[in-house]
Amino acid sequence: MGQTKHTGRIRLPARPDPRLWVSRVPFGLGRIKPHHIRDTMKVVWENRDSLPYAYRILTQGVCDGCALGVSGLYDQTLTGPHVCTTRLNVLRLNTMPAIKPEQLHADIAELRKLDSTALRKLGRLPYPLLRQKGDRSFRRISWDEALDRIAAKIRSIDPKQLAFYLTARGITNEVYYAAAKAARFIGTNNIDNASRICHSPSKTALKRSVGIGASSCSYKDWIGTDVLVFWGSVAANNQPVSTKYMYAAKRRGTKILVINPYREPAMEGYWIPSIAESALFGTKLADDFYQVNIGGDIAFMHGVMKHWFDMEEERPGSAIDHAYVREHVNGYEELREHVTGQRWELLEESSGLSRERMREFARLLAGARSGVFVWSMGLTQHRFGTDNISQVANLALLRGFLGREHCGLMPIRGHSGVQGSGEMGADPFSLPGGEFKEEDITRMESVWGFPIPRWQGDIVGVSLENARLPDDHERRLKVFYTSGGNFLETMPDPDFVRTCLENVELRVHQDIVLNTSTLVDAREEVIVLPAMTRYEQPGGGTSTSTERMVYYSPEIEGPRAGEARAEWLIYGELAARVKPEGDRLAAFREAAAVREEIARAAPAYDGIQHLQGKGDVFQWGGAWLCEGGVCPTPDGRGRLIPVELPELRKPEGRFFATTRRGKQFNSMVFGEKDPFNGADRYDILMNPQDAAALSIEEGNAVVVYNRNGLMHARMKTADIAPGNVELFWPEGNVLFRKGVYEPEAGIPEYNTDVVVEKAETYHALKDTRYVEKRMEELELDSPG
Repeated sequence: MGQTKHTGRIRLPARPDPRLWVSRVPFGLGRIKPHHIRDTMKVVWENRDSLPYAYRILTQGVCDGCALGVSGLYDQTLTGPHVCTTRLNVLRLNTMPAIKPEQLHADIAELRKLDSTALRKLGRLPYPLLRQKGDRSFRRISWDEALDRIAAKIRSIDPKQLAFYLTARGITNEVYYAAAKAARFIGTNNIDNASRICHSPSKTALKRSVGIGASSCSYKDWIGTDVLVFWGSVAANNQPVSTKYMYAAKRRGTKILVINPYREPAMEGYWIPSIAESALFGTKLADDFYQVNIGGDIAFMHGVMKHWFDMEEERPGSAIDHAYVREHVNGYEELREHVTGQRWELLEESSGLSRERMREFARLLAGARSGVFVWSMGLTQHRFGTDNISQVANLALLRGFLGREHCGLMPIRGHSGVQGSGEMGADPFSLPGGEFKEEDITRMESVWGFPIPRWQGDIVGVSLENARLPDDHERRLKVFYTSGGNFLETMPDPDFVRTCLENVELRVHQDIVLNTSTLVDAREEVIVLPAMTRYEQPGGGTSTSTERMVYYSPEIEGPRAGEARAEWLIYGELAARVKPEGDRLAAFREAAAVREEIARAAPAYDGIQHLQGKGDVFQWGGAWLCEGGVCPTPDGRGRLIPVELPELRKPEGRFFATTRRGKQFNSMVFGEKDPFNGADRYDILMNPQDAAALSIEEGNAVVVYNRNGLMHARMKTADIAPGNVELFWPEGNVLFRKGVYEPEAGIPEYNTDVVVEKAETYHALKDTRYVEKRMEELELDSPG
């Protein structure tokens, strides 16, 4: 933990800087780019029936979009108002009226014709619903009947056959905490959250490398650092407000570097709507792109460190901060021996970059006095995600970029509040304020006043797969209780996931809207519970941003959706119905009581109990974790970890494939066209030379397939590393293999190798012998 406190907002320069302009043509006319004014007007029109309420949400509430922590229209980094299209797009979820009864109770076959976007637009869930096996529609039930049915079913099964999941849909710390407490009280450790499929490797890797489970620095440290590096992160697309921080950093002379297979247009230049000169002429963000292969980051970082060790041979101290390493780091010699033994040919082949390009990056970092490394799912969503992040930590430790101003390691979050999910204990490997270890279990038993089961809970992917175990298996998933989320659109192999959902006896969907997974059959019944948004919860709620800022978001006066209830309240009521003593041991009467208990259960959150008004905020851990180089590890030192190169076999004629986000917020799609490159949801981004080699022209219909699945798409050329392709998420999830999880953190693998063929060729040759031969080749050639 650090001692230095965050020093507050800073001002942007008043005078413009034409050197950073993308173009002198006003508003980027004629370019493919977001149209912020048009999009804002569209949002105003969509919310025309609740404009005063929408305005109060924007000006009083904490953003329920990305995790930059904008409270009202202000954050803790820069002066001036902030608002982005992501937040505006999510706004309608909070203001729209309830679904009309004739739509809500329509034949299930008619509802299944709608995708999640159309279902979302129907409106809010107004009251509890029940659909038993064989029913053609949902029927309305009371809260008492809904909770009694769920509780009775839970009492009839082994607690190991029950699993909870919480998404990050504006969910507050109070909800995560209440759910974690209720789950353990009921007797299950099968509770997981949305970070499992985004940043779980970040927490795991940072814990083992430097002893922390969150960003070590603040956004303010971007502004004035010598080098700001984005690894597999398109912050301009996924966290648009961050472009203001990048603009401020550029004005201070910071170099911005991007390591990504695709030269993302959003990171090359962006028209920032809340900065006049940028809104007019755009701002050049990235100074350079290092276009690694998908999965080639570890090799690239090995190459950087190998150059550093060569530089040290020529001139000691030219690349490594030896004073920092000597005083604060273990494992230097082991890492040096491991890295210097790597072969350049293999590093170049795996990374997709030349030895010279790696030297260029190495020298740039070696000449920097400070640096902040930011990453996201381009690094984490691999079967070696934890090693990816430990490799980033290795670079930071060797340069001493930790625990001081303008330095740090930052896993940038895409959800408002998801940082708090594991810290509140809604995780099979965590309890509030700690891990799932005996000392933490004992500590929390004294806080909660009831015993906690000692067995290890499952991650959500394994829980879902457990629905296909034999009926008498002790871990067969029989009750799945999910607060938000849609696994049909977030997990690999959606068809397999559907069979898992169908094999659960009782599924509970606690949500604010319908989605496609809500409509899937269950063995016995599906119960739907209407939840309040964060702005409706009595007593308000808190969320934790990427930079560990804990914000208070007040209850906001406005319309309410039928019988919707606060989610922290629902979990307590359920616990009380499963076991009578739950009313005393696991339920809360008011939100302030939840915060009082959080302060006792999670020591870092001491202070949350004092948050009670608009704009109230504190940052746990101070401005910098590991301040002064002292890490919260047993010996106070960071650990350099030798990381093995992952096996990335790509047989002749294949492409590495991954996904990217378009005009969307996670799986919620808000447009069919990507505003940064004009791509359609079913376009595949391909290097022009690769396309020419296959005689595929722009717009040609193609078939993308492997042994996992098949997808029809259209080819769109893009500045992407040769041998790599990108598809949109979740449309491309059909190509990813089920059941492949990173061994340390349990994140699913969202990368694979694929064949791309012209559709006319594929279908012309699609006789039995051709398909069998191709699939046999895939089985033989693809890595497991």
